[in-house]
Amino acid sequence: MTKTTFSELGLAVPLLRALSAENYSEPTPIQAQAIPLLLDGGDLMGLAQTGTGKTAAFALPILQRLAEAKKRPEARRPRALILAPTRELAIQIGDGFKAYGQNLKLRHAVIYGGVGQNPQVKALNRGVDILVATPGRLLDLMQQGHLLLDKATTLVLDEADRMLDMGFIHDVRKIVAKLPVKRQSLLFSATMPRDVAKLAAEILNDPRRVEVAPSATPVELIDQKVYFVEAARKRDLLEDLIREQSMFRVIVFTRTKHRANRVAKQLGQAGITAEAIHGNKSQNARQRALEAFRKSKVQVLVATDIAARGIDIDDVTHVVNFELPNEPESYVHRIGRTARAGASGAALSFCDPSERAYLRDIEKLIKMSVEVVEDHSQRTSRASEPSKEDMKKPARQQQRRPSKRRRRPPRGRQPKRAA
Repeated sequence: MTKTTFSELGLAVPLLRALSAENYSEPTPIQAQAIPLLLDGGDLMGLAQTGTGKTAAFALPILQRLAEAKKRPEARRPRALILAPTRELAIQIGDGFKAYGQNLKLRHAVIYGGVGQNPQVKALNRGVDILVATPGRLLDLMQQGHLLLDKATTLVLDEADRMLDMGFIHDVRKIVAKLPVKRQSLLFSATMPRDVAKLAAEILNDPRRVEVAPSATPVELIDQKVYFVEAARKRDLLEDLIREQSMFRVIVFTRTKHRANRVAKQLGQAGITAEAIHGNKSQNARQRALEAFRKSKVQVLVATDIAARGIDIDDVTHVVNFELPNEPESYVHRIGRTARAGASGAALSFCDPSERAYLRDIEKLIKMSVEVVEDHSQRTSRASEPSKEDMKKPARQQQRRPSKRRRRPPRGRQPKRAA
């Protein structure tokens, strides 16, 4: 079977040179299907798991169409808008446009919250062809009069399911209302819940559908296992597995920011380098943690679902669900951080009695049973043993008790006083 090349997709020479410089040899399935459709100007609904090359699938046609139009961007009026749910994903998309458009005279900017807006406002005032943004900061700048969308003839909603999970649906509708009616609209999502389908019907016009894998189906190369373990024993099980299975690049997922901080701190105390990323961390702190993890200076990245959505790091060997997500779709997104670009990977889940219902929902969604590890009890034996602090605590309490209760003499008798 003859493989498709990028040149056969109808891409211009400057883009082909950029792809060659980035060592892109052949298109991924979603790129091969989406690029020709988007070059024709139609709307598109794209369903694909993370790590399948979605950014290039929409960035390359957008760059080519904007370059062919030969228009200069006006101040505060971008020509194409890409919405992303997280800062990390917005930065990643911006890096993609920079790499693919290196031979074109097009300008792009990335705007997101958590940092000062002045540099972003200056970039908009200079005029940008392509704007990558998170919904919150975008609306803030629009309300302040720094941004108008009446010239944006291309709209991309990336990770639409996560955008709705994060409560951005009303913001998205406000933004779409400010765009020209005549435009090209693209929506990409890893899963297709009812709310995403409804939003797609609202913003897309007779879209073509591209689906490179069944919706919400985990990558087949991922080795999935679940450990039934008490909540109090999860920390020790995690430490043991990291050491015993020689995990060298691990993402651990928790449901809350507080838990992410605690797990990262406890791993550090056990001699395992770890960093936490979540919404309460500053953008600079999150980027430093991601860069340290990418360069293998940090062995474990502990993350919440929202913060980890934009992580695009190859060679993640293991994903560990320290706590199972209460939304089964999040499980698919989590384990998609490993087994990228055709590599193999492992997803390990810790399930305490209160999480059994979450596991059933996950198995129903992915239409398969997750293998249960039966022989993990010995690995958690340390958790049943008292720690050094626990061993000290009862002793201190026993020493304090006599001093708190003084023995009273019988009624009617007074203690003798020394002469």
